[in-house]
Amino acid sequence: MNRRARYAGDRTFTVDDVELDAPAAGQVRIDVAYTGICGTDLHILHGAMDHRVRMPAVIGHEMSGRIAELGAGVTGWAVGDPVTVMPLDWCGDCPACAAGHTHICHRLNFIGIDTAGAMQQSWTVPADILVRLPDDLPLTQAALIEPTAVAVHDVRRSRLTAGEHAVVIGAGPVGLLIGKVAQAAGAQVTILELDPHRRAVAAGVGLRTLDPGTADPSADVQKQTGGAGAAVVFEVSGSPAGVRLATDLLAVRGRLVVVAIHPAPREVDLHRVFWRELELVGVRVYQREDYDEAVRLVRSGQVPADALISRVVPLDRVADAFTALETGGDVKVLIDCGGEG
Repeated sequence: MNRRARYAGDRTFTVDDVELDAPAAGQVRIDVAYTGICGTDLHILHGAMDHRVRMPAVIGHEMSGRIAELGAGVTGWAVGDPVTVMPLDWCGDCPACAAGHTHICHRLNFIGIDTAGAMQQSWTVPADILVRLPDDLPLTQAALIEPTAVAVHDVRRSRLTAGEHAVVIGAGPVGLLIGKVAQAAGAQVTILELDPHRRAVAAGVGLRTLDPGTADPSADVQKQTGGAGAAVVFEVSGSPAGVRLATDLLAVRGRLVVVAIHPAPREVDLHRVFWRELELVGVRVYQREDYDEAVRLVRSGQVPADALISRVVPLDRVADAFTALETGGDVKVLIDCGGEG
């Protein structure tokens, strides 16, 4: 039997058992070890994506596990191999795909949102979305490969180079990961965060922090950069104030990277964009090379996965896991789906 948690609408989850789903040709069945909860999953819980999620829905896309069964025609993999997934299924025919930007396909199927995800003991997926994991990487840490790949993509798109100064506005899980990835690239990093607990977490993993509620971020960045301003600002807070602040902090020809999903149009200081020849860079999900780098960073410890995992909750208590994350005291909560034995 396969135990699964399903979002049923109205902020509720149900947990039940179904028969195992055998893999078809070109598919594999994974024994899921851990599934992480992300901001998108919280949006689903809050009903903000009911128009997109077909309920009752097994969600979740940050995961790790081991291959349990191979479908016909699958080669290069073996039962027991540790894996995660890059949960993107693109059409191959739209203008974005034709231009080589398959990760932002016009008809992208995001597995774990648009179709069934990883909050279950056993998950059957196409073999071509598998990402191989090193044998010596703990599966708890491997559950952070997907959000780390998000951060790697964001930093890569920013064209950040060693020695440049980067500011991250917002120290949620993705903001923290961007900070560590930028730091690994040799940048000087400052994290702006109002919440004292999140600042403490950021400082605990070796990131310089500033409270924008009590200090002047613009004056601080000027001091840190000799009056030049930041080369890159990552806006991860999703707030109007974060957007307004971002353009103020940037150097001439600085890059503003919009990471957060803003639910409404925001005011942007276009005069500042004009005056300093600023760039506005959009970022969304990741590409395969971002996963390769994410695996390297987590395995090397440059992304301190263990320090960011604040709670592991059994699958049967999935509702408690979401409640813990909502209260704001946790950074990354994992669901133990039982696949590690």
